[in-house]
Amino acid sequence: MTSKEGSGDAAPKEGELVRLEYDLWAELADRSELIDTTHEEVAQAAGAKAPPGRPWGARPHELGGDAFPAGIEKALVGLKSGQEVEREFAPGEAFGERDPNLIELFTMHEIERLPEMRRDDAHLDLGTTLTINGRRGRVVTLTAARVRVDFNPPFAGRKVRAKFRVVEPIVEPAEQARAIVELQYGFGEEFHVEHRERTFTLRVPDRTKFDPYWFAAKARIVERLRNRLHPETIRFVEEWVTPTSEAKTSGPPAKETAPAASASAEPAPKPPRGAGKRSPAAADAKASAASNEP
Repeated sequence: MTSKEGSGDAAPKEGELVRLEYDLWAELADRSELIDTTHEEVAQAAGAKAPPGRPWGARPHELGGDAFPAGIEKALVGLKSGQEVEREFAPGEAFGERDPNLIELFTMHEIERLPEMRRDDAHLDLGTTLTINGRRGRVVTLTAARVRVDFNPPFAGRKVRAKFRVVEPIVEPAEQARAIVELQYGFGEEFHVEHRERTFTLRVPDRTKFDPYWFAAKARIVERLRNRLHPETIRFVEEWVTPTSEAKTSGPPAKETAPAASASAEPAPKPPRGAGKRSPAAADAKASAASNEP
């Protein structure tokens, strides 16, 4: 393990919130695969994209939490602000050893009955992620009659190479509340958070109004806020703004007099059948990246 010392501030303890920069790679023989990073240039070099709702740059992190495997989290506790650490983790310290008993065989009939396979955009291929009896696994072999699913963690059996830097602790109550939102839901920068005495007010963005995931995340956010910041009241403010017309006149509109209809006038010809109609757009096919686990 290599380390670069930072400031002389007290090292944050387990359970505290910090802003963290990191790069994590899974190693297997001479092959490296990016697991996650906070650096855009690292992601671009690996052909990866930012996770939805989590922009590039230092991210909130709860030391000793469940964002990383327990062995990796243990190595982060005690790092000072500005301190950078590079080290490797054996599979047992990271995502665990591969368990052959977690690779199971299912009939195609069983797979086709899964709720996710009944959607219009359902697609089954090597690497497709399925949820079976509450467990998430990846398709590793596929025939017309049988599907083999691997329930091991995606990076099980691999050594992990990691680089971490604690940027700063998160101290202000409002920023801690925003960090909790980021950890439990994402899109933390879109929330307006106010803290007055023992009341937290969170003005939620428009995306939450129709997001079914938000309702589950909100309950977890309330629980985390209560356990960490002990508020008396937590308020979620949802605003609906009435749209206004862009073009307004300064006075009442002038009345228009319709021309008198002539008794001898012929009715306007009807438009051709089907005129003005549009054909529906074809739905995009969902592509799944094939992956072969060793």
